[in-house]
Amino acid sequence: MSVPERTGTGTLARHAAHALRLAWGASRRVTAAYVAALVVLAAVPLVVAWCTKLLLDALGRDAPASRLVSVALVLAGAGVVAAWLPQVQQHLQAQLQRAVAMASLVRLYEAVNRLPGIARFETPEFLDRLRLAQQSTTGVPASVVQLVLGLVTGLLTTVGFVVSLVAINPPMVVVVLLGAVPALVAELALARRRATTLWHVTPAQRRELVYSMVLTDAQAAKEIRLFGLGDFLLGRIVRERRAADAEQRAVDVRDLRVQGWLSLLSAGVAGAGLVWAVLQAHVGRLSIGDLTLFVAAVAGVQAATTAATQQVAQLRENLLLFGHFVAVVGCAPDLPVAVRPAALAPLDAEIRLEDVWFRYADDLPWVLRGVDLVIPRGTTLALVGVNGAGKSTLVKLLCRFYDPTHGRITWDGTDLRDVDPADLRARLATVFQDFVQYDMTAHDNIGIGSLAALEDQEQVERAAVRSGVDPALRALPRGYATPLTRLVLGLDDEDASTGVPLSGGQWQRLALARAFMREDADLLVLDEPSSGLDAEAEHDIHGSLTRFRQGRTSVLISHRLGAVRAADTIVVLDGGVVAEHGTHDDLVGRDGTYARLFALQRRGYDEPSGTDREPVASDA
Repeated sequence: MSVPERTGTGTLARHAAHALRLAWGASRRVTAAYVAALVVLAAVPLVVAWCTKLLLDALGRDAPASRLVSVALVLAGAGVVAAWLPQVQQHLQAQLQRAVAMASLVRLYEAVNRLPGIARFETPEFLDRLRLAQQSTTGVPASVVQLVLGLVTGLLTTVGFVVSLVAINPPMVVVVLLGAVPALVAELALARRRATTLWHVTPAQRRELVYSMVLTDAQAAKEIRLFGLGDFLLGRIVRERRAADAEQRAVDVRDLRVQGWLSLLSAGVAGAGLVWAVLQAHVGRLSIGDLTLFVAAVAGVQAATTAATQQVAQLRENLLLFGHFVAVVGCAPDLPVAVRPAALAPLDAEIRLEDVWFRYADDLPWVLRGVDLVIPRGTTLALVGVNGAGKSTLVKLLCRFYDPTHGRITWDGTDLRDVDPADLRARLATVFQDFVQYDMTAHDNIGIGSLAALEDQEQVERAAVRSGVDPALRALPRGYATPLTRLVLGLDDEDASTGVPLSGGQWQRLALARAFMREDADLLVLDEPSSGLDAEAEHDIHGSLTRFRQGRTSVLISHRLGAVRAADTIVVLDGGVVAEHGTHDDLVGRDGTYARLFALQRRGYDEPSGTDREPVASDA
């Protein structure tokens, strides 16, 4: 992965402003109270230092008791504030962090949901940036706000102490401030190195996460134990973790060395200042009050400048990480969306593909080449072909997850590029080969196929009956209300939150039921709808699909050619090109690719067990 581009001060300032706006929008009341608490806390050390000086000087000059009491009361009040206000500040900080974390989380996932296509989700660099953005939502935006405000209040404290030092010994101010410059430069360099290291180790951390998910995945447990993959996967996890740790350890060692020398420099400056002040007090040039104020001022300026140096470095590091959040939130759509999308009426005539070419990137080979197809309304088009023929890619184009590189796809003459993707997808009922098993109840797993009908129990059950999964769902402990997951466990078997897993075939039927929720869909897209079913279940499913497809336009992908025999048109894709098309009988009679594949599959049923035969490839 390439090194991230250098980020200038102007960009970092814009990121900081973004974080402050995020905090203000998340909770104005909490943000304002937090700022007020920080300002008061910044003033407390100054009040304590000056009151101590005045009190000691007054004691040495036999000042009136009333003056001593007044100064002592102010000093006591400052002590009360110093003891109580930090608790309030910590409470407000926690409230602010939760509010900002929630606001940033919502902003991030709203941005993800706004991406109309799936191209970015198939790009490793975007996935790395998204992962860093997800990490940053938990605390980085709030941390940026706290660091910015901390710098401002620290500056107020520093200015107050600098004014105090100027009144006592102006040259000492220059010495103290110059001592902070090397620390600032070093911390900024370390901050960039830490942020760059975080970017570098992200691929290793992502690979570690993938291996960890596989190692603990319930579906993978059988193969892991059958093939003895446990230690192999653990070795991969450890390897990736060690690689990431090695880079981070190198930064930690450099950090330790630099900060050690800077600490010695800071201590030397403070020691020199203390020696000078003691000598001045010894010869009577400074009072005892002046000496205490001087010591407090030197310590305060040093502490403030050291804290500011570290805060600036931390702020830079956090802003660089927050930049990934800003980049994801502000990323351009991966599909062009028309400013005024064309209205999409129900399909009346046909869907047409005109000279469609497609490849996933300019440096990758063509997946589809010059595809011309017509899908008349109410007909079924079947796509067949060997692996890599482009069948599933064509489905992605029909769903407008991608746009054709060249050519166009039209819906009753309207180019899909001119249509709002959400309007198009609302007219589709689709089952993908890699359908999702949601960690939800059985009812919700089906109902989300049509959010408008999510609470319609009758429609959900009707879809389940059509797919044949209804008996299995009714047999669950809580019927349709049973969570279909083992990730959610209750306190005991009677707990309503306890989940139950389904078999692969049952999940296949449930995915079909999800598509059947779109009862008014214009286009039914089925990508290997029965791949996980036995022969009897497959026969039943195709019967249900045939009935559901009546009067609907449909596209069917299946490597089981018997399932596509009844299609109005069968298209054979070979290397991204339409090699053949026609009805089943037409294609068998041509003795081409379809006839060869069909003969191979039929031979598999006709030949006795053990006969060598050429394997038949499945879906692309």
